[in-house]
Amino acid sequence: MSLEPKQIARVAHEANRALTQILKDVPLQPSWDEAPEDMVRSSVQGVRMEHPRAPASQQHEEWMKNKIADGWVLGEKRDAEKKTHPALIPYEHLDAGVQMKDKVFTTIVLAMTQ
Repeated sequence: MSLEPKQIARVAHEANRALTQILKDVPLQPSWDEAPEDMVRSSVQGVRMEHPRAPASQQHEEWMKNKIADGWVLGEKRDAEKKTHPALIPYEHLDAGVQMKDKVFTTIVLAMTQ
């Protein structure tokens, strides 16, 4: 069975949403159906990453490059209008919860693209 990148992104997003409900140091993500277009696009980009077997740290670096290229900057909170995001920092400086979200995302993508 071959799934579209957007379908895989939806599964990974919803898994991360469930994780954010459990972790208190990670802001709650909206559901896929309520997610802003830039968040959906970013998730689909993560699925389409050139090296799906790359570790979460490398996936994060690629995500950061895409965000920065799109005009996003480091900010205290995620704000699509101002294009600010608190995770625009090196992977090793991310909170453990955010690192876990990255690992969950990459694991789901790898499992669903094999």
